[in-house]
Amino acid sequence: MRNPFSVLLLPCMALSYIVSEVVFSNLAFAEQFVLFDVTFDYTKQDAENSKPSKSHFYIKNDRLNPARPKDWTSPIDYRNGTAHLRLEVIEKPAGGEPTRWSVCYIPNKGQKNGYGCLGPDVYRVPGVYEKDISMTSFWENDSIIWAQGIKQIDLVIKDDSGGSGHAHKRPDFEKFFPTKIRMTMVQVSAGSKYDPALVPELAPK
Repeated sequence: MRNPFSVLLLPCMALSYIVSEVVFSNLAFAEQFVLFDVTFDYTKQDAENSKPSKSHFYIKNDRLNPARPKDWTSPIDYRNGTAHLRLEVIEKPAGGEPTRWSVCYIPNKGQKNGYGCLGPDVYRVPGVYEKDISMTSFWENDSIIWAQGIKQIDLVIKDDSGGSGHAHKRPDFEKFFPTKIRMTMVQVSAGSKYDPALVPELAPK
């Protein structure tokens, strides 16, 4: 199977030429890469014991794409692109309790709040959920110095009550745990569109 962390290139149509001189200008490349692809089980005990914060699952440096750019602004602009977030809920307790995962970028260097978070929509049942999210629209996206890169991703399981609704705090926690998910993040450069054909590992079987 091809490495899902391969950096993927796709030629754009932004190419013009002068026939007599065979001069090419405005040659550009659209690019996307898999930032992470993780599958894991998560229990109430996992949520209570995660450190430094509860209800967190930490994707540290060794589980991120080692070929990810050090600078997300240049020469390829991912900072102003989009994130294609794919969430596959494999197992979830019955009952349809609204659940969501926050996905937080932890930078090598931050400012203001020091990190920023996006996330898929609320889900109630197992299934595959996909969403394209602007990199300039999510919570505290400007608290990250993107030119310095990303060192970690924090996943946080929550209910649908808002930012502080961590699932481990719920008295009815059995509606959230145990669960099993696969989450994949594909970063797409500014001006480009996510192309699922370039990530065959995620194609429906």
